[in-house]
Amino acid sequence: MATRESVTPTVAPSDLDAMDLSGRIPALRGRFDAIGIDALVVSELKNVRYLTGFTGSSAVLVVRGDDAVFVTDGRYATQCERQLGESGVVAQIEISKDSPEEVAAASAASVARLGLEADSVTWSVQRRWAEELFGGELVPTTGVVEALRMVKDPGEVLRIRAACAVADEALAEVSPRLLDGPTEREFALELDAAMMRRGADDVSFETIVAAGVNGALPHHRPTGAHISDGDLVVVDFGALVDGYHSDMTRTFMVGDVGEDRRRMFDVVARAQAAGVDAVRAGAEVAQVDAACRDVIAEAGWADAFVHGTGHGVGLDVHEAPRVSARVADTLHGGHVVTVEPGIYLPELGGVRIEDTVLVTRDGCERLTLASKTPQVVSGR
Repeated sequence: MATRESVTPTVAPSDLDAMDLSGRIPALRGRFDAIGIDALVVSELKNVRYLTGFTGSSAVLVVRGDDAVFVTDGRYATQCERQLGESGVVAQIEISKDSPEEVAAASAASVARLGLEADSVTWSVQRRWAEELFGGELVPTTGVVEALRMVKDPGEVLRIRAACAVADEALAEVSPRLLDGPTEREFALELDAAMMRRGADDVSFETIVAAGVNGALPHHRPTGAHISDGDLVVVDFGALVDGYHSDMTRTFMVGDVGEDRRRMFDVVARAQAAGVDAVRAGAEVAQVDAACRDVIAEAGWADAFVHGTGHGVGLDVHEAPRVSARVADTLHGGHVVTVEPGIYLPELGGVRIEDTVLVTRDGCERLTLASKTPQVVSGR
């Protein structure tokens, strides 16, 4: 296994040019008439980052019909000027010593209909806006900025691609350790450390390592259980690079796992390949879901595929669009989604295979490139 000193980072800050975000606020403003608002208070920090490039922990952005007001506190006075400037964003910056919401409300005082992000505003905050801060009509909005976020621009794709490459190389580095019988927790920690050494800012989410019967739990948390010969091992993980996530699952066989587990793996591999083949601009997400689900159902395990087929990936590791039979969305070029069918049987364990893919006009580009064939690890 590579030593700490010998690992060359997969991605460095110099690899990632600053993104030009100057067109994002105007694009948001162009949606106001359809929503029926005159201005929008953006309080969800991931949405603030998307629109302005700001990475701090406290900010409110008020987008009005012809300008924008960015509100933060004194901790970020220098940072916000630098980051908005680097991103090409034009906004009036206000530094609040007390309540950012009060400053935001003052900037929207002349507006008749003001949108609030319903998914990120608590009931108590909404009541404060209605009773103390704003005298006009408040309009709850859902998914306004998120709809813009669904189509990734080249700078976003570059960052997701880098996060995927970090994860690919980290898995290649540590997967031989499965032969040594580590605990689930030990293997997860080694994989996380490998991603950090290769340039990740953080992990995308708590890494899942599920061995043996634990694999039947789709979101199992690593424990002190040892990985043993005969185990299926589900490894679901991702890297965070400059705010953007990757997401990938590989299932390993350690030693001889038996005929039934091999069949589980073969069925999921065929289902996942069918789902990836179904991804293209213009495809309905339900069609992609059905492409995976039909293969598993034909094998007799329809009830063992217990979750949706995928989700969008970007500033959040789970974002729109969802890839599910219950969603009516259509895929567009520039969407980045996962395809991750699985089979979960309490008596045998689980198998899940997942790629993050970029939707293109003629199909998709797989961004997670770690090997899926072979997935068999020779026994000790």
